[in-house]
Amino acid sequence: MQIDSVMEPTIAVRQSQYPTDNKPEFLLVGRSNVGKSSFINTLIERKNFARTSSKPGKTQTLNFYLINGSFYLVDVPGYGYASVSRDRQRKFGLMIEEYLKNRPNLKQVFMLVDYRHKPTEDDVLMYDFLKYYNLDITIIATKYDKISKNNREKQDKLLKETLKCQDDEVITFSTITKKGRSEVLSIIEKKLG
Repeated sequence: MQIDSVMEPTIAVRQSQYPTDNKPEFLLVGRSNVGKSSFINTLIERKNFARTSSKPGKTQTLNFYLINGSFYLVDVPGYGYASVSRDRQRKFGLMIEEYLKNRPNLKQVFMLVDYRHKPTEDDVLMYDFLKYYNLDITIIATKYDKISKNNREKQDKLLKETLKCQDDEVITFSTITKKGRSEVLSIIEKKLG
């Protein structure tokens, strides 16, 4: 798949602000600082289109990126960041839940986890939450290049056992080498059918 155009995101905090053109949507979820913005930039081959930040918790809205005029990548606030107040975290949760309940055009969820670490309790909760809604999920293990070849088998096992994600595809991803990019794009392409 060739990425020809990317529009500045439509920003929403409630359903009335979502795009109404009914195009297919692909949701990105993950902990704060897991690399969602870098993931988007790698997919669309633009350097700083999705703003990356050294400060976690930057995304506080649903951001709908229109790609090739035919589908959206939907970036939501990261979870599990301590300096975001409990009340704010609860609002993010409700915002994401409202989205999940009301988007029949949601085709796939890409759940990003940091390959360097065991998935957190928040990762497990999010995975179970998505499963509850019977969504198609692909696990994206980011920062793959940061783990030595000797430790990759151990990390694969740890990830699958912690999330209990035997049925869902896991794609190892690197923004440095672009590993995993073509696999993600081919999933999107299939879903666009």
